[in-house]
Amino acid sequence: MKKLLALFSLIIITTMHSMGQWKPIDPNATKQTRALFKSLKKIQKRGVIFGHQHATEYGRGWYGEDNRSDVKSVVGSHPGIIGVDFSGFTRRDSSIYKTNLKKVVEDHYNRGGITTVAWHFYNPMGKGGFYWKGSDSINVVPRLIPGGDGHEQYKMILDGIAEWAKNVKGENGEKVPMIFRPFHEFDGGWFWWGAPYCTVDEFKTLWRFTVSYLRDTKGVHNFIYAFSPDNRFSNVEEFLARYPGDEWADMVGMDNYGDMGRDHYDLETAAKKLKIVSDYAIKHKKLAAFTETGLESIPNDKWWTEALLKVLKTKGLRMSYVLVWRNDSRSKTHYYAPHPGHKSVPDFEVFYNDKFTWFEKDLAAKNIYKKPRKPLNRQ
Repeated sequence: MKKLLALFSLIIITTMHSMGQWKPIDPNATKQTRALFKSLKKIQKRGVIFGHQHATEYGRGWYGEDNRSDVKSVVGSHPGIIGVDFSGFTRRDSSIYKTNLKKVVEDHYNRGGITTVAWHFYNPMGKGGFYWKGSDSINVVPRLIPGGDGHEQYKMILDGIAEWAKNVKGENGEKVPMIFRPFHEFDGGWFWWGAPYCTVDEFKTLWRFTVSYLRDTKGVHNFIYAFSPDNRFSNVEEFLARYPGDEWADMVGMDNYGDMGRDHYDLETAAKKLKIVSDYAIKHKKLAAFTETGLESIPNDKWWTEALLKVLKTKGLRMSYVLVWRNDSRSKTHYYAPHPGHKSVPDFEVFYNDKFTWFEKDLAAKNIYKKPRKPLNRQ
């Protein structure tokens, strides 16, 4: 009898421990942030949320109009996820940028949508930009981590992010949850935080300090932290080469344009790489996402269903969202989502109407910022 009781207790403890891991890495995450985490977990079992970078900030031939996006103009709903960027936070006169961005995020949240934040981080130790060649070509990461000559300056930058994040609020005064995705595509050499310009330990130190400072020192409790390299891996060991550890990331993802038509069509390889991400997430109770992809100008008018949706529906694959890149307001060629009159619109409408894909209207109907008590399926 005692052995049975002991075994029963062990099963209960093990089960509770396993269940307890399905939660944000921030033990003080806000109620809405915890609910979003749970909702994303449930959605990725049965579908994927469609996202678009800068979707409601600007689009083809327009800029700064309320409640507008090219996607909404095509199918009647904004993307479920919008991507924004902290790029303007380290420029001069950033107050207007921050104010405008605050409204963009709050409006999308109040309509029921989700925001993910990238960070094209302008080099704080020089006059350059975020690309390596434009950042004075100096190793920046070791200067920003503890002990570096730029560490105090980096903390001041994070102070600004923290102040902004804690003041982005919903209609009832609650802090708006966001998926924060810093230092993306770190395995490449195009950004100053890329692999050729800092050691593995330096990168991990930068990541861990950033999360710890925002969460533990500054009290930012409305971030879900996403880790996303580019597509330069072929196995889980390579994918995790610069991973800071499970206690430092809520979501794992991948950016991949090359296999999705930019360089070539290799949908099988794209699916295999996403499966590596997905399998790790399932095993370690993390969220997973296809954090960036797309085909510039969308010359393939069946790309949405015959490339993207085909990959996303790979057997056993679980992705909470997929995000395509921005639609420039002035460029004739730099756009990644359909706009009225584009030849891919009919195919995108099929993509939109598929029960597998989620848009803002679908998220709003399910109230994803309240803890879900049953499976989430698109209506």
